[in-house]
Amino acid sequence: MKDVRPTSGKVLQALFNILGDIEKKIFLDLFSGTGRVGLEALKRGAESCVFVESIKSRAEAIKKIAPDNAVILSLEVRRAVSWLLKREMKFDIIFADPPYNSGWCDEILTLMNFEKLFADNCVFVIEHSSREPINNININENFEIISERDYGETRLTFLKLT
Repeated sequence: MKDVRPTSGKVLQALFNILGDIEKKIFLDLFSGTGRVGLEALKRGAESCVFVESIKSRAEAIKKIAPDNAVILSLEVRRAVSWLLKREMKFDIIFADPPYNSGWCDEILTLMNFEKLFADNCVFVIEHSSREPINNININENFEIISERDYGETRLTFLKLT
């Protein structure tokens, strides 16, 4: 089992400062880990949050502390995306914090029909190592990087659909 690397307080604060008002927004937290980001979204007024965490013990830990407007999926991300697509779910904010240097930053942009999870004006944020650039942005012309912010070794990349 990979060690969990919770989003630091500094990065968490920066993320939500950049996102601004998220009241009534539908939030998707991919690679949830401890659930810290999704729980913060709910605390800040998100209407609901879907947490995706493949490691069952972590998903169960999130379930124990999550409010009623949370859905916790203990599925691998590819399977979770498929599950969400079958239910025609749409999100205003999608946050992904894959394990650093795992290749997920590129792979997530190539998942079949991933962009169908995006509501109008959806913001997609990937937290990743500043040493792991996102290369597949040129492969999937549906996405455009709108901002990148570095916080030490951590980079937040903000994308939107073109």
